[in-house]
Amino acid sequence: MGAYIVRRLLLIIPTLLGIMLINFALVQFVPGGPVEQAIARIQGGGDVFEGFSGTNNDAGAADLSSNDSQYIGARGLPPEFIAELEAEFGFDKPPVERFLNMIWNYMRFDFGESYFRSISVIDLIKEKLPVSITLGLWSTLIAYLVSIPLGIRKAVRDGSRFDTWTSGAIIAAYAIPGFLFAILLLVLFAGGSYWQIFPLRGLTSDNFDELSTLGKVADYFWHITLPVLASTISAFATLTLLTKNSFLDEIKKHYVMTARAKGLSESRVLYGHVFRNAMLIVIAGFPAVFIGVFFGGSLIIETIFSLDGLGRLGFEAAVARDYPIVFGTLFIFGLIGLIVGILSDLMYVLVDPRIDFERREG
Repeated sequence: MGAYIVRRLLLIIPTLLGIMLINFALVQFVPGGPVEQAIARIQGGGDVFEGFSGTNNDAGAADLSSNDSQYIGARGLPPEFIAELEAEFGFDKPPVERFLNMIWNYMRFDFGESYFRSISVIDLIKEKLPVSITLGLWSTLIAYLVSIPLGIRKAVRDGSRFDTWTSGAIIAAYAIPGFLFAILLLVLFAGGSYWQIFPLRGLTSDNFDELSTLGKVADYFWHITLPVLASTISAFATLTLLTKNSFLDEIKKHYVMTARAKGLSESRVLYGHVFRNAMLIVIAGFPAVFIGVFFGGSLIIETIFSLDGLGRLGFEAAVARDYPIVFGTLFIFGLIGLIVGILSDLMYVLVDPRIDFERREG
């Protein structure tokens, strides 16, 4: 197993390199880069993308425009100033040199500083990470707490009316987009049109620091209830059906019939013998499910509920072409995803020592 882990760890390097290279190459062809964003802010143009549609709100700047400028928003600005901006953002160097410098810095976990926020990328990630972890962790835990008992019940009553109705319900829940369910929750329970039960936005109240310890805990759960429900809705179906099918496979095996023949009660057979074997794949997949929830719905859910997390940070950075944040978060997300893949394999071996990845690879 040690050799397998070493190989998987070594594969992280070329995989991350490939991810960064592909995204870096794509960015080179995206219009409205950091230089144009800075020029638009300097000239008060607001949206840098107005220039690409042919809109120009400043007639004086149009009269001073220079056709030789490669930046549409830079018309009327001296070339020396544009060159200074390029040097400030590092665009005075060839793309290959910029990419190699970026990778060398990232290998030392030096992600640089945001172009427009005057703060280091790593500090921004540390600031936003707790919000995204909150959503991912609670959503995963709730999904497991609901899906496992429901999946076991469905397996025991396979083919019954209960099984049919619950299957229809969880498939319908899986089909509902998370953002649509989030809006529905806001309309119903956050003062949209009906009840004002939960807060509309934020992770804590404005007077959070003034509350007692118990009050802080209650305020925290009060704020995360709707976002967690919205991000959990689509996770029920997969886990429930996975649990049900896993139990059905185990129930049909010979050792279960042997246990029943010995006179053991149905609950003893189910939870003393079947449960341990049937839950191997469900428990071992916990890290992957957490990462799926963590990455999958964070952007939309955080935006709808005005939560200042990593998903929203990445979206705003992409819109503003703040490349240090974009590539820094991409690098960290990719690294976390690859490490979690290794942890998932280790969980399989920990739960079921019979699994041998080295033998399978051989």
